[in-house]
Amino acid sequence: MPFSKRESSMTPTKPSVLFLIPARGGSKGLPGKNTLPMLGKPLVAWTIETALAVAEKINGRVVVSTDSQEIADVALQFNAEVPFMRPLELATDTSTSIDVVLHALAYFENVGEEFDYVCMLEATSPQRDDQDILSAFNLLQHTEGAESVVGICRTESGNPAFLALKNKEHFITSYAGENFIFKRRQEIDDVYFFEGSMYISKVTALRQRKTFYHEKTLGFEMPKWKSFEIDDLVDFMLIETLMKAKEEGTLE
Repeated sequence: MPFSKRESSMTPTKPSVLFLIPARGGSKGLPGKNTLPMLGKPLVAWTIETALAVAEKINGRVVVSTDSQEIADVALQFNAEVPFMRPLELATDTSTSIDVVLHALAYFENVGEEFDYVCMLEATSPQRDDQDILSAFNLLQHTEGAESVVGICRTESGNPAFLALKNKEHFITSYAGENFIFKRRQEIDDVYFFEGSMYISKVTALRQRKTFYHEKTLGFEMPKWKSFEIDDLVDFMLIETLMKAKEEGTLE
């Protein structure tokens, strides 16, 4: 049975933030990736440690949602909570992250605990640190009318101005629907992609909207080197190299 390192005899307090780390056991792109060692510790441990550092500053709980006992054991070893095991129907290739978050919120609601905010942190983005998350929270809390904030990163090669379509005969046309007009990077609008390192929302808004993305969502810009996600072995090797450079002080 899953359990938490929080003693049951403690008087419960109302935390303001649920830091939820979804980490299922199955992965087609890189089997067992959440427990693969990265620079001496399991991949999921990097995100747990970052979340714990933030939780100490803003009164939160760090919970791992998993269907894997192996991942649960690692989570407990690194001082996260695993108060429940994720249902198998929420641990398939077609399961959505929002359903996993809502399941966790429902679990805590059923045991009499409510949160003001929920912060979902994928284990596949270990590069982000506690200051990134704290800054994103600060942006959300101090922007009037905002309900959520997600990580974004500016794209250059992926800008529509530099994209093309190819037909069956291999001829290409401009994706932007114009003749090929190549502008300098300084002449085009900045375009961003959702880089996946953090998703933060007011709980009331998330329950109502059932998404982190809407007209009241803020974008917190992350640098390029923190925007890579681990989907396969090449990603893992790339990010491990970046993390090593960060630890050695050669990457800021």
